[in-house]
Amino acid sequence: MQNGSWDIVGTPGETQPDAAANGADGAGRLLAEPEVQRPGTPDLGLRANLEAILLVADEPVAEQLLADALDCTAEEVGAALRELAVGYTEQQRGFDLREVAGGWRYYTRAECAPAVERFVTEGQEVRLTQAALETLAVVAYRQPVSRARVSAVRGVNCDGVMRTLVLRGLIEEAGTDQETGAILFSTTGYFLERLGLAGLADLPDLAPFLPDQLDDELDGGRA
Repeated sequence: MQNGSWDIVGTPGETQPDAAANGADGAGRLLAEPEVQRPGTPDLGLRANLEAILLVADEPVAEQLLADALDCTAEEVGAALRELAVGYTEQQRGFDLREVAGGWRYYTRAECAPAVERFVTEGQEVRLTQAALETLAVVAYRQPVSRARVSAVRGVNCDGVMRTLVLRGLIEEAGTDQETGAILFSTTGYFLERLGLAGLADLPDLAPFLPDQLDDELDGGRA
């Protein structure tokens, strides 16, 4: 050994072993095998793996599902996700990590919305009509509710709009009314995801924005 490095020494005329086979570089120094970062390791390893999974997820991912994939506990996953979310906010990153619809997902930060809106091609995403938004609000606050009840609250026939909301994945069938046999509808997990809500309890109070009669119609469903 010279100057703190290993040299390959041989007898004159002796064929030297292949350097690559002995883990040596071109100068004859032995190279140590790099450490392999194992999935599910604590601290940075866990956070890095969580980031990688959530970057390819197209819907919120539950803590237990992440824990199963990374061979750790849901508590460890939850703590790491909350640390990441706080860190992104402190670093003023252009995205944040939110807990919505029973899972976690990345979203662009609200303060960056003007820049994102300018970037996205206008008309690339079909927006809901005013009638669809009003119908969706009735379902959200009065669910589970039938088509007839939604139409009664809005004062117009809502069958076509209800079909559109079902096709968009915002509402779904939720059984039948025991008295009338009518199909009931409720909002979906995708609805919560699009609104950035953890659950229906996070829906805002409509009282300041509605006439008293309509407010009673809608809010009565959540009582």
